[in-house]
Amino acid sequence: MLLPDDGPRQLLLDFEHAPSHGEDDFLVGEGNALAHARILAWPHWPDAVTLVVGPASSGKSHLTRIFADRSGARLVTPSTIAAIAAENGRGALAIEDVDRAGYDEPSLFHLLNQAMRGQRTLLLTARDEVALWPLSTDDVRSRVRRAPMFRLEVSDDIELSHMFAKLFGDRQIKVDPRIIHFLVARMERSPEEVAILADLMDRLALAKGTAITRGIATEALARRQAAREPSGQQDWDETADE
Repeated sequence: MLLPDDGPRQLLLDFEHAPSHGEDDFLVGEGNALAHARILAWPHWPDAVTLVVGPASSGKSHLTRIFADRSGARLVTPSTIAAIAAENGRGALAIEDVDRAGYDEPSLFHLLNQAMRGQRTLLLTARDEVALWPLSTDDVRSRVRRAPMFRLEVSDDIELSHMFAKLFGDRQIKVDPRIIHFLVARMERSPEEVAILADLMDRLALAKGTAITRGIATEALARRQAAREPSGQQDWDETADE
């Protein structure tokens, strides 16, 4: 893949990196402490169904992995939900992006009923609260509303800085803390933006053959700003193969 640069174009080798989703790797802060504590409290949940709500890249998948490791839960997907619901079995289940992934509603309704009868423990994750889900019936909505909801939010600069540190650590990249502070003071404040900026700076640094510098951070912020403006330039990854 080619990345636009001021000098000669370079071939960018996109090495795979695996984010660390271990229990000890989860960064606990004010905005996610209650959700994290709920996951760690399993199997002593007072309710069979738990809903975790948060924006993209806020830690929902990480909490789901911790829950699965602790409970042995199976991960339900849109392609497997009907078969799992038909088993009428027991055991913990996790359903991610339940508001966005197009799950079969009768099957979801059946799994919720199993949980409420004491057969299963069920973890649901979503970006939006249930009132905003695109459901065609009220049956699923009414049952999910009975579940306690735990929000994941980014509450301050420290949590954003910790997210940058973890994402760079997952990629085995050392970044000067002053650069992270520079980013946090100027970026759009969301977990998703942290993930986008970390990936963009990694790619820019690889293309230029340098470490992540303040100059690269400045360029990444400028590209993100341009991408958000209606008359701005195309996003960097849309022009990468020119």
